Amino acid sequence: MKSYIKNMSRAAMLIAAMATTSCVGDLDVTPIDPDVNTVDKALNSPEAMAQALSKVYAGFAVTGNVGPAGSGDVAGVDEGESSYWRLWFVAQEFPTDEAVNGWGDKDLPTLSQVSWTADNSFTRAFYYRSLYQVTLANEFIRQAAAYGTEYADTDRQVGEARFLRALAYYHALDMFGNKLPNIEEDKGVGAWLPQPWGQSERGPELFDFIESELMAAIEVLPAAAEAFVGQANKDAAKMTLAKLYLNHAVYRGQEDVAYYQKGKTMVDEVIANGSFDLMDADDVAGTDAYSPYEFNFLADNHTSNEIIFAISQDGNYSRTYGGTTFIVNAATGANKDNMGGGAWYGTRTTKALVNLFEADDARALWFTDGHNLEITDQSLFTEGYAVTKFKNMKRDGSKGDNASSEFVDTDVPVYRLADAYLMAAELDIRINGSVSATSLDMVNELRTRAGVGAVTSIDLDFILDERARELYWEAHRRTDLIRFGKFTGGDYVWPLKGNSLPDGGSISAHYELMPIPPSDLNANPNLSQNAGY
Repeated sequence: MKSYIKNMSRAAMLIAAMATTSCVGDLDVTPIDPDVNTVDKALNSPEAMAQALSKVYAGFAVTGNVGPAGSGDVAGVDEGESSYWRLWFVAQEFPTDEAVNGWGDKDLPTLSQVSWTADNSFTRAFYYRSLYQVTLANEFIRQAAAYGTEYADTDRQVGEARFLRALAYYHALDMFGNKLPNIEEDKGVGAWLPQPWGQSERGPELFDFIESELMAAIEVLPAAAEAFVGQANKDAAKMTLAKLYLNHAVYRGQEDVAYYQKGKTMVDEVIANGSFDLMDADDVAGTDAYSPYEFNFLADNHTSNEIIFAISQDGNYSRTYGGTTFIVNAATGANKDNMGGGAWYGTRTTKALVNLFEADDARALWFTDGHNLEITDQSLFTEGYAVTKFKNMKRDGSKGDNASSEFVDTDVPVYRLADAYLMAAELDIRINGSVSATSLDMVNELRTRAGVGAVTSIDLDFILDERARELYWEAHRRTDLIRFGKFTGGDYVWPLKGNSLPDGGSISAHYELMPIPPSDLNANPNLSQNAGY
């Protein structure tokens, strides 16, 4: 799949160009020059269709059509900062107890302080990047319906595009709520002002659309065992549905146990189909330099059978200053030789996360030499422990394939089987008030792998903490804290929350949603701002 998403043809670039011209009008004309490569000619083979779809995938992995810089997809933001997963990571981790960044970039410090304003450049960038992904998928779906009907793979490819669109819309719903602009493929390309999905910040409209798209995609997507690394598959769609259902009370504004039951069905199917296994002692080879848990976060993690869906990264052929290149390098300082990338001296973690771990937990992957656990100055990289979970190193201890540069080969693990285990246990509790024996055993599998003791009972507070121990820096934490009612207010605090050091303080409930960018509100009077901004 790395080659699948990195090779873009003129057809793919044409799709991208068409997807970014909605402000100039819909010119439905045929060129006089027969040599002009219009869409009907560009999408004239199964290979061209696959290459066009690759651009939709590539938007999650890279930032433009040239390389790490030079022809960015999203205008008005530094291209290196416009990476989808970099922006998602920043939004999911920086406002929580799991990550602090000390760079002085405009608007970045306020994310760790949970004190951003309506025109924060990073929240604005993710808004446009996520909707750009929606637009790319829309254009592929529209053109496939017009020019791909004779090809055997078109239904499956459209299913992949629908999954990728649903994933981007799911992330946007999580960040911005239900009043996002309604952009679907049947709206066409042209000068039009989208209506919002709903008039309320929380509501069913966008939620229901995402649900229906994922259900439709499941019917045509390949099984995980038949998919390339990084290709949309049935289990990736089921995991996204399970996430949607697990968080339904937040997104829709009211709790309905039927959605928890639907979520449990999805994760149970993912777990039961046998396509995935935890990386554990049975997977260890004599040449391995790292623990089985770490196998999921290394430069050759495409070999992990625990990863359900990943965003492919390649330091030679899909270079970006986002994705895992950002995650690894921003967390690296004096320990550069052990990380396999560059040293950007930026992101570290807080004592609130560190203190959740028992002393012998193998998942506590910190670099502490020269670092203080206590943070009294946000700008100092050495205040807060450096995180070594993600590395540009292979299992045998060698560096990634692009060992001479800072670009990273480590794929982004969007969903792992470990997450499905923890979701199953949480859903048990939310449905029945207690965890099943099966789910308890699965949670203890994770703890056994980590080298800590098994537990005999668990509650929701334990689940939240165990999710942090198992999944930190995998871009789940902000969503988790909101679902558990621990993100805003002052019941649970961490360093820099509310721009308060060293322990943190209370914040307003309006921070559970990011602001709709004022630039979009000014351009489209149909949209309205989220409360508090």
